[in-house]
Amino acid sequence: MNRRALEGREKALGAEHPYTLSSVNSLASVLQGQGRYEEAEKMNRRALEGREKALGAEHPYTLSSVSSLASVLQGQGRYEEAEKMNRRALEGREKALGAEHPYTLSSVNSLASVLQDQGRYEEAEKMNRRVL
Repeated sequence: MNRRALEGREKALGAEHPYTLSSVNSLASVLQGQGRYEEAEKMNRRALEGREKALGAEHPYTLSSVSSLASVLQGQGRYEEAEKMNRRALEGREKALGAEHPYTLSSVNSLASVLQDQGRYEEAEKMNRRVL
């Protein structure tokens, strides 16, 4: 169904339309849930590049794509890349939404998770305390 929706939106709206990119992001999420990380990464990168182009690097939807890419990278064990993306999402969300916004705190939590996966427990604890 996600592929069908994506194909329909590509045909009707074009490959770079924000609604089409939302369908790309949704498909990436499904692929990640199925453990198809390489395909999910490809879709996440497509959504991110399209959103950066259409909406700008600091737009909340773009930052959502950054966060999604971080998640799939973490799922692949690519922790340094995931950390970089999580930090980008966090910094952008702090700037755009403020330090206490739920999406910002979600980024703090995601960063804590990848820090923990790297064995950086003190840094992860600091981030988790911030979320609390």
